[in-house]
Order: sequence, then structure tokens, then C-alpha cells
Amino acid sequence: MALFSSLKNLFIDILFPSLCLNCGREGTYLCYDCASLVQVFEDQYCPFCRTPKIVPDGKTCFNCRGSKKLNGLFCAASYENKLVRGILHQFKYKPQFAKCLARPLASFIITHLQLINQAEFPTTGIWVPIPLHIKKAKERGFNQAEELAKELSEQLGGELLPDVLRKTRPTRSQTDLPAKEREKNVEGAFKCVGSQTVRGKKILLVDDVFTTGATMEECARVLKAAGAKEVWGVAVARG
Repeated sequence: MALFSSLKNLFIDILFPSLCLNCGREGTYLCYDCASLVQVFEDQYCPFCRTPKIVPDGKTCFNCRGSKKLNGLFCAASYENKLVRGILHQFKYKPQFAKCLARPLASFIITHLQLINQAEFPTTGIWVPIPLHIKKAKERGFNQAEELAKELSEQLGGELLPDVLRKTRPTRSQTDLPAKEREKNVEGAFKCVGSQTVRGKKILLVDDVFTTGATMEECARVLKAAGAKEVWGVAVARG
């Protein structure tokens, strides 16, 4: 079995040599020099205000707090950054790169947590990746949010529960939908299947990109209905 695994890894290395996906340098899929070009956020912003609004306590702003279930958002960088956008596209749609890119992408989130003095925050939480519908998961072969959550839990601590949320029906791609239609698109699309494991707990809800927040907000609503005490979003980039 070990020999088969080694041969498999060798075969993958031959087919997909480790070259930086940005500059082509050999050795890693995202080299140190290119990673250093990503400007990591030094503040937390309200997840739902389209005009960036810094929130000193890390939560949603006062105006959004009463109407939203998501407590706040930890987000590392802007999706407007061309390098970030390109790497995330490879991470999401190219299974051969997913596991290798999870670590450098997680490092951006960890750097963000360090910059805002919240590096210890995740250790008492539960990592929950945004789930894919079973049909989409089979088509893609992996869930990029789960790969990211695995890496974050290994590096920062905290329990990983990849199956506590399920997507119960397929939805349209959120990419080209306006904000209101995004909310309708994901309404009722998720289910918590482990109420006893989330009750009274702090949940760290992981996805690769945060745009309007419709998906995370719907997941937060479901988790809080199941008894979660807090639900915080965690993402590499904000669109």
C-alpha cells in the first residue's frame, strides 16, 4: 500500500511538477516572493456593509448587528487582487492543486489573525466548511472549503467537523446573481445534522471567497437554530 502511494505521488509529480502558478518558479505552487505580493488585511470589516467599515470589536457593525446571524468575518485579502483571484480559481477548480494550495491560502488567513491580534481565537472553536451538494461534490471530486478548513484546524487547533452541515438541494451559481437573488437562491438549502455537537459552541464557518455573505448568513441561521452560540465567517478573500 505504501509503495502504491509513493508511486502515485511520483506519477502526480511527473504530470504536475511543482511550479509557482503565478511566476513559474520551481519548487512550490505559490512561491514566497509571489505570496508576499498579497496585501493581507490589518483590520476587520463589517461583513455586510458594501462600503468597507472597520469594526473595532470584530463583529458586524451596529446597523447590521440586529438583523444578521453571522457574528463577524475573518477575511485575509481582497478578491480584486489579480494574484489572489487567479490562485483561488486554480484552488477551486483544479483538484490536482487543491491540497497543495490549501496551506499557502490558509497562511494568509493566519497572518490576518495575527495582524488583528486574534491568533488564539480559533482554538476554542469548531471548524465547519461550507458544504457542496452531493452531486457537485462528486463532479468536482473535492470540496475546496473543506481542504482549507482541514489546514486551518491542523495549524491553529480547534475541532474539525466537515459533516455537521449538509447542502440539501442544488443551487444556481451565485456568481452572476444580484444580492437579493443570492439570498433566495440559498434559502433553505442547508441543514445541520449534528445539533448536539454545535449547541453552545463557537463555529468557524469556512469558505474560499466571501461576496455578499448570503451563503454564510444562511448557514449561520441554520447553525444558530441548532443551538450554536456564535458563528464567525472565515474566508481567504472578499469580493
